[in-house]
Amino acid sequence: MIRSNEMLDVRIKRAYLPASTRDGTRILVDRIWPRGLRKSDVAIERWVREVAPSTGLRHWFGHDPARWEEFQRRYRAELKDKTVLIDELREIARHQPLTLVYSAHDEQHNQAIVLKDILLH
Repeated sequence: MIRSNEMLDVRIKRAYLPASTRDGTRILVDRIWPRGLRKSDVAIERWVREVAPSTGLRHWFGHDPARWEEFQRRYRAELKDKTVLIDELREIARHQPLTLVYSAHDEQHNQAIVLKDILLH
């Protein structure tokens, strides 16, 4: 659990944007590899597909903004069983910037936004 006075540095960034030294530790949080990119293109330190939405949830959501609220609820429910991984990500963010890398085109409706909120709260 995060103490209220603890500051975590969690960022999100599309996999298709260039990596930066300011990104800190880059973690890919997609279930599938970003289309058209090589591992060297993404410059990640780790791929944690286990924190990505399940295949069923991804297909149901389909990045439809009308389903965003329900997607968030369902995704948060899936993450309740992933506390060890969530804690690992928080531990990284306690010591350096943590950038959650995702491949979705929609920058306002994607799992990285939800995961960032969970990490910070």
